[in-house]
Amino acid sequence: MEKIILTGDRPTGKLHLGHYVGSLKNRVELQNSGEYDKIYVMIADAQAITDNIDNLEKIRQNVIEVALDYLSCGIDPKKTIIFLQSQIPELCELTFYYMDLVTVSRLQRNPTVKNEIKLRNFEKSLPVGFFTYPISQAADITAFNANCVPVGEDQLPMLEQAREIVRSFNTKFDEVLVEPQALLPKNQACARLPGLDGKNKMSKSLGNCIYLSDSPEEIKKKVMSMYTDENHIKIEDPGRVKNNVVFTYLDVFCKDEHFVKYLPEYKNLDKLKAHYKKGGLGDVKIKRFLNDILQEELRPIREKRLKLQDNIEEVYKILSKGSKKAKIVAEETLKRVKEAMKINYFDDEELIERQKERFSK
Repeated sequence: MEKIILTGDRPTGKLHLGHYVGSLKNRVELQNSGEYDKIYVMIADAQAITDNIDNLEKIRQNVIEVALDYLSCGIDPKKTIIFLQSQIPELCELTFYYMDLVTVSRLQRNPTVKNEIKLRNFEKSLPVGFFTYPISQAADITAFNANCVPVGEDQLPMLEQAREIVRSFNTKFDEVLVEPQALLPKNQACARLPGLDGKNKMSKSLGNCIYLSDSPEEIKKKVMSMYTDENHIKIEDPGRVKNNVVFTYLDVFCKDEHFVKYLPEYKNLDKLKAHYKKGGLGDVKIKRFLNDILQEELRPIREKRLKLQDNIEEVYKILSKGSKKAKIVAEETLKRVKEAMKINYFDDEELIERQKERFSK
């Protein structure tokens, strides 16, 4: 069996450092590993509409922002199919059929759905499209026969619901759909990169993000404003490393060679942490060190993005070409689904013959 990946993002804003370490960097590694036969990366604009129906221009603008971030991070359209969800109408039809395989009570029990409803204050005004997101996601996954879906632990309930839908369909009709498996991140430190405030995940609405497209000046300003240890007032005071957002970022991005370049008085991160815990090391020094590391990491991404911005028409062509390729695959899946459900009336010659014989009598 082919190894096929499906992954993607909602285009509700530019992508940030949390996206980069949580998924983008891993996608590039998977793409270049040679282990997978096909990789689909979806810009889930249709799903984003479910809670942005009054601000569609936001989605229109951010589709290209997300595409630019993908390409600048190393997603290669020669190796990966990048497509727009809204341009694949077959996904809507699959979602409609799958709805009959899921109960309202089962959707209500989905912990990810419950958390998202609470997060958006949808308890009293829940859009149906948003509520049925797990079913739509099952359509996205199965349309492309994806059997490997990169997810964080918080998304496992969504994937399990997709697996239930696959099993239910295959049991009722025929073994048509491929059951997906979760592809969990290997580096748990990257799975939940906190925002600059150290209290929440990175979020555009909370204003605690470093965006991949930020200028060097913006990055430095944000790093120098990072939350550290409120009790580390004087340089000589002992400092706390645990839950100190600067050290959390260093755990993710720092390598031994960075010390040779930017902080040669320390051999490695363990030595730096030991000094901070003991006292005698100021927050400004470690923030400058982190800034140097992030500038080095993000510089090639930003430079590539600036070049891509000079040729936006080509970026749209990449999305169009990818969407056409994805549509062909989704059409074939929908055809098999309708055959299994026996609602492919005009192509079912056996049905037509039986009806001819029935009415001739």
